[in-house]
Amino acid sequence: MIKATPKQARRAGFTLVEVLIVVVILGILAATVLPQFTSTNDDARESVLVQDLQTLRSQIQLYKFQHQGKFPANGSTDPNDFRDALLLSSDKNGTTGAVGTKPLGPYLIGSLPPNPYTGGRGVMIVADVPGTTPDETAKDGTEIVGWIYNPATGEIKGNNSGNAANGSKLEAL
Repeated sequence: MIKATPKQARRAGFTLVEVLIVVVILGILAATVLPQFTSTNDDARESVLVQDLQTLRSQIQLYKFQHQGKFPANGSTDPNDFRDALLLSSDKNGTTGAVGTKPLGPYLIGSLPPNPYTGGRGVMIVADVPGTTPDETAKDGTEIVGWIYNPATGEIKGNNSGNAANGSKLEAL
């Protein structure tokens, strides 16, 4: 029988120092990569907000074009009138009915898009959209307010505060 010498008896494996070096390297990598994911998430939310506002604004303008210059919920302070105008069918006078029962609309399918920052689909009816301070806790009676809308001018904005990636205010989008 051949006896193992002390050098041959060593076990294969990693030393504590080698393991610590790997852990430190992984920690450094995580510290540099995780902030990039956070900013990507913020950029995605901002992009969704801009896209939803473009969609809402274009559908409001289409409604105005098809309804003799009147905006959705013209003269009303009830958020449900705004929803009905965009989500149901209507005639030129703005009288709404179930989808398919009137010649115009719907302008949006299903429901209003959720605000990507608040998750709210509710609408706050105001007289001055640019002058309205966003209140991300405000409720319209049934749900969180996602949008601020003026039925007299057709202006709409997100119910958000904070800054966009370019430094501009989110409420100015």
